[in-house]
Amino acid sequence: MNELALRAAIIATAIQMNERRINSGKSGNVSARTETGFLITPTGLPYESMRPEDIVRVTLGGVATGPRLPSSEWRFHRDIYVERPDAGAIVHAHSPFATTLACLGRGIPAFHYMVAVAGGKDIRCAPYATFGTQELSDGALVALSRRHACLLANHGMIAVEASLEAALALAIEVEALAEQYWRALQIGAPNLLSDAEMDIVLDKFRNYGQQAR
Repeated sequence: MNELALRAAIIATAIQMNERRINSGKSGNVSARTETGFLITPTGLPYESMRPEDIVRVTLGGVATGPRLPSSEWRFHRDIYVERPDAGAIVHAHSPFATTLACLGRGIPAFHYMVAVAGGKDIRCAPYATFGTQELSDGALVALSRRHACLLANHGMIAVEASLEAALALAIEVEALAEQYWRALQIGAPNLLSDAEMDIVLDKFRNYGQQAR
C-alpha cells in the first residue's frame, strides 16, 4: 500500500471506530507503521472532516512532520512500534464497556475462552497516568507484554495488530468481551477458565481459521 492509500485507510479505520460504536467524537486515535516510522491521526480533528494530508508522519525518534499536530497519544504509538516488530497498526478507542471496566481498574480475566484473541490468558489493565505522557506509554507497554490488547485505567483500550483491519477487528472483539464480562458481573462473579484450559485455547488459536490445503 502506498502512503496516500495508507493515509486514506487510517481515516477510514477511525471513522469505522465511531460507526461501530467503540468510540465517539474526536476521542481515540489510529496509526499505521511505515518504513521510517508511522502515520497517525492528528489531534482534535473530527474524523469525518479529515483528509489524507491531515494525517501526520512521525519518526521513531518522535519527530512529527506535516501541517497538523499528531494525536496527543503519539508516544505510546511510537513506543509500541519500537518495542514490537509485529505491530503494523494500532487502534486506541474509548469504547463504553472497556472504559467502564478500566475506570474500575479491572482487566478482563479468563471468563470466556475468546479472551485468548488478545494473545494471552487475560486482558490486562494498565495503571492510570495522564494522557499523552511517557508514564502512560510505559504502563501500556507493560500491560501489552505478550498481548495484543490492553485496557488503560480511567481511559480506554489499545489494540495492536499487523494491519489496520486486524487492529480494528481486535478492538471490536475486546469491546464485546468487556460488555459480556460487565453483564456477567451484574449477576455475580463469573466462573473463570483455568490456566491449563487457556493454554489449550491459546494453542488452538495459533492455527485457527482457514488454512491452505
